[in-house]
Amino acid sequence: MGTGKRGLLAAAVTVVCAVTVLSAPGTAFASPRPTPTASPSASRSASPALPPDKDLEKVREKLDDLYHDAAVATDEYNAAEEKADKQSAEIVELAKKIVAGQKKLDTLKDRAGAAARAQYRGGGLPDAAKLVLSDDPEQFLDGAGRVLQGERAAKGLIAEMTRTQTDLKSYAKDASAQWDKLEANRKAKAAAKKKIKQQIAAAEKLENRLAKKQKEKLAELERQAAAKAQTAWLDTGVLDEIKGKASGQGRKAVEFATHQMGKPYVWGAEGPRSYDCSGLTSQAWASAGHPIPRTSQEQWKQLKHVDVKDMRPGDLIIYFDDASHVAMYVGDGAIIHAPRPGRTVTLAGAGSMPILGVVRPDA
Repeated sequence: MGTGKRGLLAAAVTVVCAVTVLSAPGTAFASPRPTPTASPSASRSASPALPPDKDLEKVREKLDDLYHDAAVATDEYNAAEEKADKQSAEIVELAKKIVAGQKKLDTLKDRAGAAARAQYRGGGLPDAAKLVLSDDPEQFLDGAGRVLQGERAAKGLIAEMTRTQTDLKSYAKDASAQWDKLEANRKAKAAAKKKIKQQIAAAEKLENRLAKKQKEKLAELERQAAAKAQTAWLDTGVLDEIKGKASGQGRKAVEFATHQMGKPYVWGAEGPRSYDCSGLTSQAWASAGHPIPRTSQEQWKQLKHVDVKDMRPGDLIIYFDDASHVAMYVGDGAIIHAPRPGRTVTLAGAGSMPILGVVRPDA
């Protein structure tokens, strides 16, 4: 990687701009292109057969699987985006260091050149030789001190130039490594984005096969499954043990999440108009003055784990074995979360999904 001032800064700015474009919230999913209108008879013959009502439970389970896989890919997308943001910032800082180092090196070279020109104007003899040829002992002794100082200054100048050149090489090497990481994360982000679109498109295609009454029945099956899971969780008596009160920051986080209810789920989004699950929880805690990791998996890895019976409003409940979903506990056995595409930020039962564990951001 070159050390030219303009090239490095321009490259760094280009990286930041590229990351910004890649992470733009408006890139959720493209609407399917309209197809030419077919004749009624052709439409009937081309339409896929509706699944029988008895298979709607299987449809529900299939949709759950598709949206779960989309959630996993969303976490991968968010993680790659977060890493890319950090790497682009590091490249900018390295570029600044390279520019500053190059300026310093230019100054040192000017000083070395000035010393060489002074020696040339003095006949080319070094100061030590001039003193040896002097007939004045006092001048010799006074000059000897200056010679030693000059030699030390010259050695110091050379050492400083060497250090600066070494630093510049190190900065350039680090910047090159960050470029490689940035490119790898760009590819990871693109792959995750492709997978998200594929999973959601498959889910939408499956749902679009249903008649209106079947969609209503499917929605009812979803509610029943969530209610069944919540009832089973409450029947354990766990709610009788949960008596924790929210901290000051926890109350602020809950207030923020509550004010987002009704806003749509959009993968990769972190507000203010839409959210994905970890986008909602991370922004809620950021608003409370306590930043936390962006993804549900990193929230599970990095934040303090607490027992379910000890949780309090503001704590985060992590769901599924792969930590692919997160919600905020708000008390009374309820959560606020951004469920999945096609849904909005809503209130739900804390036990309506398989709980992996609970984490506390402000432990």
